Amino acid sequence: MARRLAKTDVVIIGAGWTGLTAAYELAHAGKRCVVLERGSYRHDADDFAAPKEHDELKYAVHHAHMINTRKETLTFRNNASQQALPMRRLGSFLPGVGLGGAGIHWNGQLWRPLPSDLEMRSHYENRYGADFIPDDLNVQDWGVTYDELEPHFDFYEKICGTSGTAGQMADGPREGGNPFEGPRSADYPNPPMRQPIGPTKFGEAAQKLGYHPFPMPAANATKEYTNPYGAKLHPCTYCGFCERFGCGYYAKADPIICVYDQIKSHENFEIRYQAQVLRVEKSEDGKTATGVTYLTDAGEEVFQPADMVCMNAYGLWNVHLMLVSGLGKPYDPKTRTGTVGRNYAYQTMAGVNVFFDDQVVTNPFMGAGALGTVIDDFNGDNFDHSDLGFLGGGYIACTQTNGRPINYQPTPEGTPAWGADWKRAVRENYLHHASLTVHGSSMATPDNYLDLDPTWKDAYGRPLLRMTFNFPENDRRMADYVMGKAHEIARNMENVKSTSASNRAAEGSDYSIVPYQTTHNTGGTVMGTDPTTSVVNRFGQMWDHHNVFVFGAGLFPQNLGYNPTGPLMGVAYWTLDHMKNDYIANPRPLMDA
Repeated sequence: MARRLAKTDVVIIGAGWTGLTAAYELAHAGKRCVVLERGSYRHDADDFAAPKEHDELKYAVHHAHMINTRKETLTFRNNASQQALPMRRLGSFLPGVGLGGAGIHWNGQLWRPLPSDLEMRSHYENRYGADFIPDDLNVQDWGVTYDELEPHFDFYEKICGTSGTAGQMADGPREGGNPFEGPRSADYPNPPMRQPIGPTKFGEAAQKLGYHPFPMPAANATKEYTNPYGAKLHPCTYCGFCERFGCGYYAKADPIICVYDQIKSHENFEIRYQAQVLRVEKSEDGKTATGVTYLTDAGEEVFQPADMVCMNAYGLWNVHLMLVSGLGKPYDPKTRTGTVGRNYAYQTMAGVNVFFDDQVVTNPFMGAGALGTVIDDFNGDNFDHSDLGFLGGGYIACTQTNGRPINYQPTPEGTPAWGADWKRAVRENYLHHASLTVHGSSMATPDNYLDLDPTWKDAYGRPLLRMTFNFPENDRRMADYVMGKAHEIARNMENVKSTSASNRAAEGSDYSIVPYQTTHNTGGTVMGTDPTTSVVNRFGQMWDHHNVFVFGAGLFPQNLGYNPTGPLMGVAYWTLDHMKNDYIANPRPLMDA
């Protein structure tokens, strides 16, 4: 039997962006918070300092900051007719582990959703008619609007010291920003990053074609900055070690320096490391959670009672924990009933390689995770979809993230994969290459979902999470269309010698879990206003257990054409606002089922 501890007000599962933020906000609201983190302590100052952190083999190739798939993983298949097999090594996505979670090795792209993204079904039906959305897409409104979330987007951008240029303010548009974004209550807290030659040439070509380039919003500080919690950030050095690495310069915002350092000494805050949560426990009547049972690093089972349970693990693991704990009703793809595991979606990636002549030197080693120039003309519903045969879209960006020796070896199409000719091509093109990315949306379908695997178990004897996913036809058409626009821009860039395009979702190619694409897994615990199609209500509160609140990208009913961190943190602050100002004083369901 598990050892029972003294009761706490709130138990928080996971010490990433949402978990530490929940602890900060609820602790300052007077609630005793216990954070359970399955990984270890680490800190920017001690663990991410250069040159030790700039070990490409250890961190970018061997994934030292990510989960250990020998201990905890999932199984995967493209469709229900296949036998799912375990993911033995990391590839397509890279969940984190340890203090800060995946928030320490993120790129730092910090987007807001388009207003229409949050009301996608309503928006498309109003613009194109009730029959425009096909039956094979589970397109849903989020249950919360851009205007409701805008103050929380703004606050999180200030927490991160975000750099960028506003395109739409409350009093009208501004030059140089994204003309398609929702109106802002304030400009970005920092000016945009300095653009290298590749993104600059991309922006010039896009503008000549009538598009609207702007600097990518980045959680990289461009000047000395102090956030609302008191954390101090320093200017980015453009070192090229953002994605897959922690930042020892205090330049890339992460949960450790932006939140943890400001809450770690608070009397209402406690964090326990090497605490593997096994299940959420429920009351006898099943209407509320009573706490969580976890395994210590000594192998002891411990029960932590709590008045409130906050599920702040990575989105996939929140789904898994719900399923093994019996929280909510599992999704059944045959009957299309149930909600937990429903609406799993990913990201649809395509791109174009651009090779310049010798007159253009790109210096790729001067990079950052969110350094680049973007157009949003083909994202969301910023363009007319009437005759295109698909929903959604994506941004097109020319980014310069790194020029590291192991993973950055650009060569033109037709170059041999090895040998003297390959070496010559790498040498001749390394300084003359730019990368255009199509970062596309992903529509949820009834046949893409998460459930428990009937065969495979994890290190703790629990069934593994099973992922069933393939690119929907909708997304294949979308990616092909937007990639064509990216290729058009590439061919119009000055001093271009050659180009080549690739589409991960090309017709005839299945989604593969092997090559890296993005760590943007969404859905499975979606939010909404209908308990038959959502796991949580519009406040992030479970319909079935009112004292369980869920955070993260698992709440997205479908994935956007943007990176998820900005939207998920806006929703997190929205949820915490309602917890503090409505739920705590009167614990109850905040919406009627």
